[in-house]
This record gives sequence, structure tokens and C-alpha cells, in this order.
Amino acid sequence: MPDFRFALIIPTLNAGANFELLAQSIKKQTVAPGQVIVLDSASDDHTAAVASSHGFTVLPIKREDFSHGGTRQLGVDYAARAEVVVFLTQDAILAHEEALANILHCFAEPAVGAAYGRQLPHQNARPIGAHARLFNYPPQSRIKKRADAAALGLKTAFISNSFAAYRQTALAAAGGFPAHVIASEDTYVAAKMLLAGWHIYYCAEALVYHSHDYSIGQEFRRYFAIGSFHGSEPWIRAAFGQAEGEGLQYVLSEFKYLWRQGGKLLIPRACLQNMGKLLGYRLGCREKNLPLWLKNKMKE
Repeated sequence: MPDFRFALIIPTLNAGANFELLAQSIKKQTVAPGQVIVLDSASDDHTAAVASSHGFTVLPIKREDFSHGGTRQLGVDYAARAEVVVFLTQDAILAHEEALANILHCFAEPAVGAAYGRQLPHQNARPIGAHARLFNYPPQSRIKKRADAAALGLKTAFISNSFAAYRQTALAAAGGFPAHVIASEDTYVAAKMLLAGWHIYYCAEALVYHSHDYSIGQEFRRYFAIGSFHGSEPWIRAAFGQAEGEGLQYVLSEFKYLWRQGGKLLIPRACLQNMGKLLGYRLGCREKNLPLWLKNKMKE
């Protein structure tokens, strides 16, 4: 039976063949959402048709109207009856039948405002992309509070909308998803919740397959967007600390992983990607001081 206490929201744009796998993984869950809402940005493939064939509600939007925060808030408003809204991205696949049940169980703790699951690399993921998931999503669950900022820094407010859930009352109290940010709308909301006294639950038992094999250029542009977000929202770093403190630990972990996995020849590429991330992030933090032509070039 559908559970009207929670709704599942998925933004899409030409999701491709993977979307059928995601739909099937939703259907296999031990708990069924009251609504599955697909926010489709005028896909010209079969995304909308696949969603409709599975009984999902398709809300079409114009591509030029899409924003990471505003579009997600549209889904939240549509799911106003739900106590909890769960987000997935179109390239994620629920990894087991209890994934949704496990992330919902986090809200048995009354202080939990949001929760996010553990992301595993896709089976065909390349070593660099696989390591990123294994490093950022450990096998131990934990509840994060504002006081953890002294130890975790900006990681305290880390969350990922590739598989995340929000208590509607906490989300509303945080002002909902912001329409003005170009990225990291999930971090924005998590930071607001933490400052208001809510907790963020990392649930390692709620598993999803989700990973990317980014190029050096893609990593640069992605971190430029993240840096731009942090530069335009300085209150987050003021409250939780800087984003670069874990960088050396990540690099050392990555080198060890590649060495053990027989990826020694990938270490030079990993170095270049990490340099691209760092440069992109630092330039993004200073986006307001960059000429318009250069900012546009970095976002291409």
C-alpha cells in the first residue's frame, strides 16, 4: 500500500536507459511512497513515457525554468501532504529493497531534520570515481549536530540530494530550497537546519548506486560552481569552517586506493583532477571579482 507519509521526488532531463532501472528499483521497495513525482525538464527521449508507465506523476517544466533549488521546491510544494520528502537523482539506483525503509527510519529520532544514504559506485565505475564514493560515504552511520563543526568542519553540513530525505516541518522552518543558488541547494538547507538545532542523519544502511567518471574539465566546472556557492553564502563557512581541510587526507587515500587496485598509471590523472578541483573551487570562491567573460567560460 502507498505510504502517504512520504513522497519521492526525481528531477529529470533525458535520463536515458538508466531511468528504467531506477524505476524498477523503486517498485521493489518494501515501502511504497504515496507519490513519485518526476520533475521533467522537457526531455526529448523516453523519460516521461517511462515515468508514466510506472504510474509516476510527471510535472513538466521548461528547461530555462530549471534551478536546483527552485525546481526541487516545486516538488516539495506538490507533495504538501507528505511528512517526509525523499529525493533521488535520475542516475541513481536503489541498491536493495530496504533502502527507502531504512532512510525513513532515521526520522524516528524527533530531532532529525534530514537524512541521506550511502552511495556506492556503479559496477562499471572507474577507480577514481569509485574511490570518491568510498571515501565520502563510509560504512558507519552517524548523526551530525551543529556542535560537530569543531571536529568535522564543513563536512557537518554535507548531504547529497542524490539520495536524501527531509522532514517537511524542518524543511519549511529552514525556508525550503533556495531558488537563488546555482548548486549545493542541499548543503544550504542542511546548514540552515543545523543552525536551527536540527540534526542530520547519515544512514549507511540506506544504499544507492551512484557515481560519476568525471573528466578533468568537468571536475573543474563542478568545483567552480561549489566555490561560487560558498563565496556567495559566506555564513556557511563562518558557521562550520573551511572546505579544504580534508583535501590532503582525500589525496593520500586516493593514491593508496589506486595503488592497491592496480591503478598506478591513473595516479598522474588523479593529481591533475585534484588540481582542477582545487583551482576551480578557489576561483569559484572569488567569482564576484572575475570578469564576466571568464566566468561564462568556466561555466561552459
